Amino acid sequence: MEAPAVCLLPLLLLLWAWAPAPGRASPEALPLVNEDVKRTVDLSSHLAKVTAEVVLAHAGSSSSPRAASFLLALEPELEARLAHLGVQVKGEDEEENNLEVRETKIKGKSGRFFTVTLPVALDPGAKISVTVETVYTHVLQPYPTQITQSEKQFVVFEGNHYFYSPSPPKSQSMRVKLASRNVESYTKLGNPTRSEDLLDYGPFRDVPPYSQDTFKVHSENNSPFLTITSMTRVIEVSHWGNIAVEENVDLKHTGAVLKGPFSRYDYQRQPDSGISSIRSFKTILPAAAQDVYYRDEIGNVSTSHLLILDDSVEMEIRPRFPLFGGWKTHYIVGYNLPSYEYLYNLGDQYALKMRLVDHVFDEQVIDSLTVKIILPEGAKNIQVDSPYEISRAPDELHYTYLDTFGRPVIVAHKKNLVEQHIQDIVVHYTFNKVLMLQEPLLVVAAFYILFFTVIVYVRLDFSITKDPAAEARMKVACITEQVLTLVNKRIGLYRHFDETINRYKQSRDVSTLNSGKKSLELEHKALTSEVALLQSRLKTEGSDLCDKVSVCLCRVTRLTACHACSGSVVTVWSTCPCLLLACGMSAWSWPCCLVFPLGVR
Repeated sequence: MEAPAVCLLPLLLLLWAWAPAPGRASPEALPLVNEDVKRTVDLSSHLAKVTAEVVLAHAGSSSSPRAASFLLALEPELEARLAHLGVQVKGEDEEENNLEVRETKIKGKSGRFFTVTLPVALDPGAKISVTVETVYTHVLQPYPTQITQSEKQFVVFEGNHYFYSPSPPKSQSMRVKLASRNVESYTKLGNPTRSEDLLDYGPFRDVPPYSQDTFKVHSENNSPFLTITSMTRVIEVSHWGNIAVEENVDLKHTGAVLKGPFSRYDYQRQPDSGISSIRSFKTILPAAAQDVYYRDEIGNVSTSHLLILDDSVEMEIRPRFPLFGGWKTHYIVGYNLPSYEYLYNLGDQYALKMRLVDHVFDEQVIDSLTVKIILPEGAKNIQVDSPYEISRAPDELHYTYLDTFGRPVIVAHKKNLVEQHIQDIVVHYTFNKVLMLQEPLLVVAAFYILFFTVIVYVRLDFSITKDPAAEARMKVACITEQVLTLVNKRIGLYRHFDETINRYKQSRDVSTLNSGKKSLELEHKALTSEVALLQSRLKTEGSDLCDKVSVCLCRVTRLTACHACSGSVVTVWSTCPCLLLACGMSAWSWPCCLVFPLGVR
């Protein structure tokens, strides 16, 4: 049986880019030529990484225009497989030599074309060396497609022996790096040399344009064929100092499907049992990550380990069961970050700089990524700057605690991502700082309403039937308290009368004495009338306190009469025990003393 054919290898078309418009010049007529091409095809993992070192030379005459850019092209069969394309100037610092790559179209040509802008335009006769890096996913096909637990995994890769170009290189070679030295078969064009896990083809010279010759290799590859089929990354930004990140990940082993039963005993006893399975993997989190959690559908997974390093936090994720070919799992990882490391502002202008996707595992492949960035409520004028093309969905609203009109949510989608996509995006927005007081004020208002409701509630009577005895007791207590107040006022009148007598003793002014006495007697009479009225109300209520109040009032009356007969001033510093008892006071607090100061002799 023949292995399935998967056509891979970066087939690059190098054209001179100073043509007036795409498709208006014949590629073969352009003077930009490939003097030498060295390709390296890395098949040591489940990805195909192709690196081409190309020496470009301007072969035009001295009167030819300078070349400011060139074109790269892929064969149509590779369009859906390309995950990353990057071009650098060979030998320069990696952080500064990335060249601008823009997709374009060439009239009359199929496939995808990319325009690469050179750092310096080439003069006629000048040369420049560039490195073209391409990464392809799902191009290594398991063969056989099903294996047992004890078998090893083999894969098939197919590509092109030659560098695909309308302007063929004068010299080209290819080196293939395999995952192991165990090779079942490989094509032998040009008598290639083999050394351990390396295959060297070429050099090939003067190959015709657009040359294609099938390259095929069938070898052992037990590296983790781990793929993130779907991932949702939620970033919630708070201006109170925290950024919460949560990732929902769906994993699948995309290698050879497990055939037959799974034996845990053999898996633990034999080191090479399930050699292509995945026991665990490491996720790299930001160095400032804290409050990290890892859980799945069942709950928290305690088999994970966290290692805090100087520049990162390393998390070892071990699923509840090993992953064999075709097996899937789902888990959630979350953590918090301090906002001062990622959020910048100038007045009301804010900028959030974070990674669109972070490291999940080595040689990661993400088929589908959804990123949701939840901004604070009230954020406006939102703009997103991405280092590569992303698909923006309509913004959404997210409601959480104390939100009124919702928080804006940026929704972005991206497919077919690899490690090279771990780059920062910048989100610009405006935010009025006064809105930060909204939530505290809502909390204060909520507590105010709560306390006010409680105050009103405790003062309302929600009982269906009323207790006559309780109401009578309450009325009696109220009347008795009023009587006690009036008695105290009468005692105060006695004190004022005593003061009037003392002033008379000093001044011997009879008119002043008579006027003061008259006013005090009128007040005393009014108070006595009110007391009598309250006594009648007590009697109407049928309380036995009416008699006790009468006894106390009689005592006060006798003391007053004694004062009238002896001509002395009597000040009563007494509170009737009966009245105190009616008001609920303890008998031990009764100040039962009568003070009889000396009067006028």
